[in-house]
Amino acid sequence: MPELTPWSTRRRAALLVGLAALGSGALALWRLPPPGAVAFTRSTDELEAYDFIELTAQVSSPHAANPFTDASLSGVFRNGGDASWSVEGFCDSEEGGVYRLRFMPSAPGDYSYTIWFRQNGWTRSSSGAFHVRAGSRRGPIRVDAEHRWHFVWEGTGEHYFFNGTTAYWLMGWRDEKTIAASIERLHRLAVNRLRVTIAGRSNQYWGERVMAGATWSPFLTPWPAGHSWAQRLGHLGRLLGVGGDALDEVADVGRADDVYHPDFDYRRFDVPYWQKFERGLRVARDLDMIVSLVLDMADSRVHPDAGSSDEERFIRYAVARFAAFSNVTWDLGDDLDLYRDEDWSHETGSKLKQWDPYRHLATSHPTKNEHQDRGSDWFDFTSFQEWSREQHAFMLAQRKLQEQAGRIIPQTNEEYGYEDHYPMWAPGLGSDSSEELRRTAWQIAMAGGYQTTGESTRRGTNVLPDTGGGWMNGRGDETMTMFEGYRHMVDFFTSFPWWLTDPHDELVSSGNECLAQPGKLYAVYLPNAGSVTVQLAPGSYRASWWEAATGRRVPLSKVVAGAEPWHSPSAPGPGDWALLLQR
Repeated sequence: MPELTPWSTRRRAALLVGLAALGSGALALWRLPPPGAVAFTRSTDELEAYDFIELTAQVSSPHAANPFTDASLSGVFRNGGDASWSVEGFCDSEEGGVYRLRFMPSAPGDYSYTIWFRQNGWTRSSSGAFHVRAGSRRGPIRVDAEHRWHFVWEGTGEHYFFNGTTAYWLMGWRDEKTIAASIERLHRLAVNRLRVTIAGRSNQYWGERVMAGATWSPFLTPWPAGHSWAQRLGHLGRLLGVGGDALDEVADVGRADDVYHPDFDYRRFDVPYWQKFERGLRVARDLDMIVSLVLDMADSRVHPDAGSSDEERFIRYAVARFAAFSNVTWDLGDDLDLYRDEDWSHETGSKLKQWDPYRHLATSHPTKNEHQDRGSDWFDFTSFQEWSREQHAFMLAQRKLQEQAGRIIPQTNEEYGYEDHYPMWAPGLGSDSSEELRRTAWQIAMAGGYQTTGESTRRGTNVLPDTGGGWMNGRGDETMTMFEGYRHMVDFFTSFPWWLTDPHDELVSSGNECLAQPGKLYAVYLPNAGSVTVQLAPGSYRASWWEAATGRRVPLSKVVAGAEPWHSPSAPGPGDWALLLQR
């Protein structure tokens, strides 16, 4: 046997992994010494509310067979009063040398903390204090307590007009500059919410011009891939000089780019992947863009077992790493009912809210809307999947169902169409053209709801012209202009207090749609231009036309309303128009 001392940390960890593969009996042959010294540091002595402080435990000679299961960092934070927060940390090193813990304070003041590093019954602790100043950061989005169909930013109290897009495999880009540039481009187009999956892989491209390649892949690796027991034994054999290469030859070793057989080690995490993900979150946070963290998705059929310790470890690790970011919400999974049932959703959603110290908003995204847990406390807003082009009627019906349930929450449809999706369905201006989807978004908003859509993938990825990616990975180019039309919709609604209005189609002539705060504010949508009749409360109103496709505004003379309905002049041009009347 070759001389194996002095041990490097990496070689020791590899040996222990191999021994773990042999079972607990073999591990008993190896006496695990306690780790070496633990050095505790903190990132700052002062920060703004809704930023986070990071505490680090640097462990010398960690010795843990699996640093993700055999050691932990946890802490308790106090603000000088009765409030306290228990927070879990996470291992940020594949060898167990670095653990981190993050805390996001929501109010100014002086805070204290105590943190504990534990490994195999051995404990070290550290205490300290820091100051939080008020600053001007926005906190997490919340459901507006007074107007529960809508959202507000915690901290500033500003209302949040949810305007989302899907970028499922944004984190599949290998060049992080592409991730940052994609987020920044969408921000310029007034998109303020991204649906991004943490886990998930797919070989189904639905006819889209997006393929895995050197620059991007949909084969995400939150766990290390290619970790079969035979491979681990082979690595151990090479360390001990006992035929490791031969074991490798017979190993059925999975690969990161094998969509159905990656052979994930669910007891560990691919740390560089998670680090890349959080760097993307920072870019979005600095732009006040919310990221919907989709835990997993149905396409790959590769998941930890439902309800298993592996699955719980994955979710808790995501919470420990990401919950201190103010700009996140949770989604239990895309097409969730294809691989998890409703009992699982209720139990897991409830646990997720317990594990998250900040109780970020959470939802789920099944294929059938009735499979959402809309009556439960953990469930904060809908995430429908409904593809009809009668979205106004659909969203109004869902609003009534929510009222009947006695629990008002915001209504969102996060999957009603993607630009040019299924090219055989939509050559040119088809049912999923940018124009059709823009009009559909207006239908949703005029029902008091919110929406998420996605850009074209015809400007491809790893397929010429390789300048896009759209809803699959978030990248776009100057030819992709759909969201310019959506931006005009955002500008219209944010020009008045939309959260004070409710659907009142009964106040306008047939074929048109109305949101109103009767007697004060009327927003009317005319899908086919022309004129409209509005039942206004008596009084004087400022009025203006708004061309929905371009954002062009045309003021009207003062409107004086009496007992009779008011008849508008014709819209200034063809297409769809909005009319805004304010007391």
